[in-house]
Amino acid sequence: MNAITETKFSFPKQKSFYKGKVRDVYNIDDNMLVMIVSDRISAFDVVLPKGIPYKGQVLNQIAAKFLKATEDIVPNWMIAVPDPMVTVGHFCEPFKVEMVIRGYLSGHAWREYKSGKRMICGVAMPDGLKENDKFPEPLITPTTKASVGHDEDISKEEILKQGIVSKEDYEQLEKYTRAVFQRGTEIAAKMGLILVDTKYEFGKKDGKIYLIDEIHTPDSSRYFYKEGYEARQQKGEAQKQLSKEFVREWLMENGFQGKDGQQVPDMTPEVVSSVSERYIELYENIVGEKFVKADASNVLERVEKNINNFLSK
Repeated sequence: MNAITETKFSFPKQKSFYKGKVRDVYNIDDNMLVMIVSDRISAFDVVLPKGIPYKGQVLNQIAAKFLKATEDIVPNWMIAVPDPMVTVGHFCEPFKVEMVIRGYLSGHAWREYKSGKRMICGVAMPDGLKENDKFPEPLITPTTKASVGHDEDISKEEILKQGIVSKEDYEQLEKYTRAVFQRGTEIAAKMGLILVDTKYEFGKKDGKIYLIDEIHTPDSSRYFYKEGYEARQQKGEAQKQLSKEFVREWLMENGFQGKDGQQVPDMTPEVVSSVSERYIELYENIVGEKFVKADASNVLERVEKNINNFLSK
């Protein structure tokens, strides 16, 4: 199986290269970014030793679809998708906050709530809720983007006080965040899904705000299945999730939670293949279309050729 876990390309006018946990980003002349969504997979802040075939294609194509479906709400960075694993877009100066929006009491918000807190990022959470209950209306709970370590919760007041984002820009980011989340919620509902929470990143180019990076993929968003949601809530059962939670569960079952001294369990070809199939299933559930596998005979060669063809236009 031909999975891309590393790229070492050199493109014309390339200024810099950034390697994230999953994405490889090439800066072309401070004008465009070439983002390759690799097949690397991370869990518990650790990049696992083997790549997952088609995972990069799945994430890239979901993000491209949702960027297209929201471009009437907010301008976004995407210019083209020259390869199933690649998005080329505008080079923007990113805002130093991530806009997290939560429709339901899950994940980090639930952990805070369970510990007795009723405020998150300066926003009040109502009393009397249980895990995975819907909020009366979605809450925006921003985080600061940490260059090292974990992102930190921050309130709107603190963002403005520290001058991280201007008041005018921040209010615009909130409007965009609510509107894009609303659109994502409507699209998910048509697919029989609930968009639970997600995060957006924004940047600026020539004084204009753009939605950047990726949106509404299982890496940045949590989805529940709509069917049976109410019944599960009433019985106090766990919700059926559509996310990469299954990878974390497999690791935990095999004694790994990213702690010092723990070994990543052996990723046999069967495990790799089953994770790949689950990602394809995620794609088909979220997008509502059959997944078409790109030619995998020589993925690196294909990706490089498609990017060079686009850049030479």
